[in-house]
Amino acid sequence: QVQLIESGGGLVQAGGSLRLSCAASGRTFSSYAMGWFRQAPGKEREFVAYINWSGDSIYYQDSVKGRFTISRDNAKNTVYLQMNSLKPEDTAVYSCAACNFVTTKQAFYDYWGQGTQVTVSS
Repeated sequence: QVQLIESGGGLVQAGGSLRLSCAASGRTFSSYAMGWFRQAPGKEREFVAYINWSGDSIYYQDSVKGRFTISRDNAKNTVYLQMNSLKPEDTAVYSCAACNFVTTKQAFYDYWGQGTQVTVSS
């Protein structure tokens, strides 16, 4: 069992930065691949980025490549999403999730956090 708690969301102006954190409980965090997803108002939840257990396999959605960076610290049971050059279209609830393997498909993720709101003003 893994419990996930996101933090770091907030209101930021376009062009600004935020760093999201996802703290996990449980001794097996380091064995899980981790993903970030987001859901904008009135839209389906979508994949943002994933990172494998060791951090050497990373993948991003095209719209965030070059602006967002996913990382993890297994000693701290935490995964991060550094978001730079934010745009109004990045406004969404961001959630982290844990999976036994890397995938962009949210159906395969077993554990989810409650989400944190990111709002980017123009």
